Amino acid sequence: MSKIVWFTGLSGSGKTTLSKIIIKKLQTKKYKVKHIDGDIFRKKKNINSFSRKNIILNNLLIINYIKKIQKKFDYVVISVISPLIKTRLIAKKYFKENYFEIFVFCDIKTLELRDTKGLYKKARRNEIKNLIGYNSKIKYERSPYKNIFLRSNKSSISECVKKIMSKII
Repeated sequence: MSKIVWFTGLSGSGKTTLSKIIIKKLQTKKYKVKHIDGDIFRKKKNINSFSRKNIILNNLLIINYIKKIQKKFDYVVISVISPLIKTRLIAKKYFKENYFEIFVFCDIKTLELRDTKGLYKKARRNEIKNLIGYNSKIKYERSPYKNIFLRSNKSSISECVKKIMSKII
């Protein structure tokens, strides 16, 4: 049974950056690793909106996909906003002690400065009216259970990676 490393947090917080580094580190240690990027997965499944229903659907599809492939890998690393606790609880309940949730926190000011995809700029201009954690009716729901908590605006990438690796190996 593979270990599930689920990166969650707002857009631009560092989920994908950190997950790619973690994947390389795991592969260097000869682990077989699968990466699931939420944006790519959503596009493949043709889920084009960020309604509550579609967010839940996308995350449930990811969980079901992991169930199908998990025996083929030592680690499955997921980077997806997954703002709703409902789907993360389902993943935690199913994968149990093999589930590692990593909440990548970053304050809005830093996210606006980073703005890797230009989403915050578009949201400020009202071109995007549903950017989660910024101008969306859907709020990011923090997990009530213990997870790996990272402050990507205050910790270096290498500090974050060390913390993650110490918990998942």
